[in-house]
Order: sequence, then C-alpha cells, then structure tokens
Amino acid sequence: MKKVRMIVQGRVQGVGFRWSVWELANSLGGITGRVWNREDGLVEILAQAEDAAKMALFIQEVRKGPSPFSKVTYVDVTLANFPSYEDFAIQN
Repeated sequence: MKKVRMIVQGRVQGVGFRWSVWELANSLGGITGRVWNREDGLVEILAQAEDAAKMALFIQEVRKGPSPFSKVTYVDVTLANFPSYEDFAIQN
C-alpha cells in the first residue's frame, strides 16, 4: 500500500477544489483517504492506494488542478504513515 501526504498551494480554497479531489479519487477507484482546507490557505490530502499507477495518476491530476476554477502553483508530495481509510472523504 502506497500512502502519501500532499500539501497543495495556489488558488485552492473556495473554488470547489476539495470536492473535485473527492470526485477524482472516487472516479479512479482504489484511492482512499481524506482532503481538507488548512487555516493557512493550503489544502492537505492524505491518499492511499494499492495500485501505484493509479496513485501516480491521482497525483498528476491534483497537480493540474481538478477544479476548473483552481490554480495549483505547487504540490509537496511525501510518503506518509497514517491509519488506513475505507473511503475517500472531505474533512472540515
């Protein structure tokens, strides 16, 4: 299982970014985790997948900005260790 933590910078709050990430994860299938807005204006994502190719595609699409109104300027992706999730959800 590959687990990553992503910190996303840019115009990513108030533009449907979290919902678009949720939709992307669910459309790819096999991606579980969480996405939430941080108080500093960034978005944080914890994502996990068995399929490395799906995870690579998920990361690639997040870098593009899955919401048409978002503008991603930088994504920091690091391997992470967190409890496993059964689904992908938006956290408040």
